[in-house]
Amino acid sequence: MTVSFPKLLRGGAALLGLGLLVACGAAPVEEVELIGGVPADQIVEGYGLIQDGEYTLPPIPAEYLQGVNRRAFVPYNGPEAEGTIVVDIHAKLLYLVEEDGMARRYPIAVGRQGLSMRQPSVVRMKREWPGWTPTQNMLRTQPEVYGPFRRGVEGGLASPLGARALYLFQNGRDTHFRIHGTNDLPSIGNSGSAGCIRLFNHDIIDLYPRVPMGTRVVIRSYEESVRLEGEELANRGVVLPPNIVDPDVIYGAERAGREDAAPAPEPAEEEEVVATRDPLGAGTISGS
Repeated sequence: MTVSFPKLLRGGAALLGLGLLVACGAAPVEEVELIGGVPADQIVEGYGLIQDGEYTLPPIPAEYLQGVNRRAFVPYNGPEAEGTIVVDIHAKLLYLVEEDGMARRYPIAVGRQGLSMRQPSVVRMKREWPGWTPTQNMLRTQPEVYGPFRRGVEGGLASPLGARALYLFQNGRDTHFRIHGTNDLPSIGNSGSAGCIRLFNHDIIDLYPRVPMGTRVVIRSYEESVRLEGEELANRGVVLPPNIVDPDVIYGAERAGREDAAPAPEPAEEEEVVATRDPLGAGTISGS
């Protein structure tokens, strides 16, 4: 029988390579550091780990920060004056107009309440890590979503208002419209079944100190959005279904780390659920 030398050579070379691999060992796989569940080498600048007082916010995964879905300092082409907040509920963008024709642009989610915003308003109250209580209208129209939270949610990581909230007033009266944070990351750039105007918590933390009391807030019409942003951007996003959360998860998160915490008392039947003494207590849920 004749043996083909080239085949033998190739086989020997393969065996030799295998032997070297076994003898020397494969190159070790470098472990990627995870920060808040996000690979360190994938963290987007400005959206990393934040320690905010007693609360820790993990990084926002890059998948939620594509395209215009991250804050940016951009030229501003609208007519509004410096210091104005402009909310484009169609393109899902919020602008804080600055000097020299520039603006800070933030991506937003727009809830059903937010879509009904039409008239200019003014920021009259601000709060860090605000608590939230559903309004009577919310309880009446969507009891399956809001009923379990009728006693309210304390400020903190579990609050639907997120890390910060700006409270909008007209003629000295609370409109119950809010610009606030959210943990509902997929909602940014889309519309929801509930809520007002919400930003990534990282973004509302960035915006908050830049907004003094008395800041004017205006809402773009669809026609303005098409003219300034283009038809495609003016129609971006989808309408998301409500995200119904187990109340034990929310109230459990409230009590986390507080050994002496007692369950919040149920309101009496005749008690007004909306916090009438503190308008900051009545907010909007983000659907998360």
